[in-house]
Amino acid sequence: MSPFLTALAVSAGAAIVVAVAGGLLTELSPWYDRLKKPSWKPPDWAFGPIWTVILVLAAVSAALAWDAAQDSAMRRWILFVLIVNSILNIAWSGIFFKLKRPDWALVEVLLLWLSIVALIVVLGQASRLAGLLMVPYLAWVSTAAFLNYRIVQLNRPFG
Repeated sequence: MSPFLTALAVSAGAAIVVAVAGGLLTELSPWYDRLKKPSWKPPDWAFGPIWTVILVLAAVSAALAWDAAQDSAMRRWILFVLIVNSILNIAWSGIFFKLKRPDWALVEVLLLWLSIVALIVVLGQASRLAGLLMVPYLAWVSTAAFLNYRIVQLNRPFG
């Protein structure tokens, strides 16, 4: 198997872990149904397909960057930003849905957003295309962050 295909298989596996973990933490419970949400919120059914596209792009991006990395130091940085981002991605769902704390999730989503910027920069240093493939992720999390903000505004206080 070529180094790129190996990297793609590993990154696809990691993306599946992130998707499953985030999905298990996401409960559209009566608590969530009762939250006031802005009229422009995407329909609930749209989140799965959007996240699927984002995670496919992320897996390809990670594989491209890994394959193009010039040395082990660059690969360590790639691995570091991917791990940090994955943890923050999963954590948001747990904070918002399991802990029922959209206010805390709003703080966390800012860290997630910064980790995506770091992904764009670090992966983009190895492969310009890898960095560009992460831009839809940044756009979606920007939208989600604003949605999270509006939910906090419409429903506070929490806890």
